[in-house]
Amino acid sequence: MMKKRSALLFVILGLLGGSLLTLVLMTYPGITSQAAPGEGLLASVTGSSQQKNDMKKIETAMDLISRNYYKEVDRTKLIDGAINGMMESLGDPYSNYMAQETAAQFEESIEGSFTGIGAEVSSKDGYVVVVSPIKGSPAEKAGIRAKDIILSVNGESLQGLELNKAVNKIRGPKGSEAKVQVKRAGSTEPIEFTIIRDDIDLETVYAHMEDGGIGVINITQFSMNTGERFKEELAKLEKQNMKGLIIDVRNDPGGVLQVVIDIAEQFVPKGKVIVQVEDKNGKKEQSKSSGTAKPYPITVLMNKGSASASEILAGALQQSAGATLVGENSFGKGTVQTSYDKQMGDGSLLKITIAKWLTPNGDWIHEKGIKPDIAVNQPDYFSVAPINKEKLPLKYDSNSTDVKSAQTMLRGLDFKPDRVDGYYDQKTEEAVKAFQKKKGIQVTGQIDEKTAESLEASLIERIANPQYDAQLKRAIENVSKDISSAVSKP
Repeated sequence: MMKKRSALLFVILGLLGGSLLTLVLMTYPGITSQAAPGEGLLASVTGSSQQKNDMKKIETAMDLISRNYYKEVDRTKLIDGAINGMMESLGDPYSNYMAQETAAQFEESIEGSFTGIGAEVSSKDGYVVVVSPIKGSPAEKAGIRAKDIILSVNGESLQGLELNKAVNKIRGPKGSEAKVQVKRAGSTEPIEFTIIRDDIDLETVYAHMEDGGIGVINITQFSMNTGERFKEELAKLEKQNMKGLIIDVRNDPGGVLQVVIDIAEQFVPKGKVIVQVEDKNGKKEQSKSSGTAKPYPITVLMNKGSASASEILAGALQQSAGATLVGENSFGKGTVQTSYDKQMGDGSLLKITIAKWLTPNGDWIHEKGIKPDIAVNQPDYFSVAPINKEKLPLKYDSNSTDVKSAQTMLRGLDFKPDRVDGYYDQKTEEAVKAFQKKKGIQVTGQIDEKTAESLEASLIERIANPQYDAQLKRAIENVSKDISSAVSKP
């Protein structure tokens, strides 16, 4: 079993308002996740002469700075800075150092309730990039999407910041406001979201039954209790005579390696490979199933926010259990991390990428993702940018990206302007009037703050309604077809 402190690095940090996305290694054959006390990082200084020279160089630099810098020097900050520099030099957004305070906050987040905006983030080329918003979080409700680049929070730029510092700026107490400015592919101007930080739901598994005996299980992340919760919900669905299953891992940023292996094992036949882990020497260790296949068809629903452990599950069920993948190309994170805290000796910790993982067929999906068998994109209004409230009102004969966003929202809500190119024509004005009339807002044909807020709230409500979920609908169609095919076979 995994010890409490070696469980530190999994996706829960995202619930603090951002995270270092991690696929955490538990016990795995051939891979050592934690060195024994007194071994590894600190003991290495007694090794080769090159190691001794390296340590001497670092100590000399520390001494020169401490004695000669024109201001008083905080040696703790120097040490933390040196370690951060080493980690950043790896060029790996998933290998990071957490100083004492950050590590303590992280451990507390695992133990109890906490607040934030609820978005998993990583660092790439000096930018903070959203991996995915957490299901039901303030970030998701506000419209934050996977691949968004967070430029600033409450006017403070995040560009070039070490990721832990950026995360600390994103997180905050419940009820506090975070004005988050993001850069999104396809948008020429930065987009600003006003997000109210809140408590984040720690539930990771949700299940329900669709018509026709089709069960749906949504996994929001692979945390320590996810495996047991999944088994519970699967058993409930099977007792209801479930005929087919959809596993929804959209916007699931990953989590603990052993947990996803345990879940996959419930569907992958005995002896077939679930995942392979390859170390830096090219040595591969295979995790093979000791479970049994299910008698019903399975579809995995994924999108560009499905990462890490989600991709392991998708790859395993596709290649070893015959499942169909529906949705969008996944995120593309094919590495495994572990944490070292005891060796540091002061409450800080290092998270280091120690291996890469491969699908059962030997594919490394890093920075490529997994392609769905059936590609389905959501309607444009699912990723529309919010309207900039500082540039209101929007009115006839104006032309801007905000008008384009409003037109996309109106069309998504069935008010049908004749265009979505950003020009506010007569048809757009008529659509706005129709919307205002329906919502009991003063009918002006112009988009003021009240109209803009009502448009956005109405759109969020529609996006949350499964009736308008094109990807889920297609997954249900696919499972229904598989059920019919199975029934028709002699």
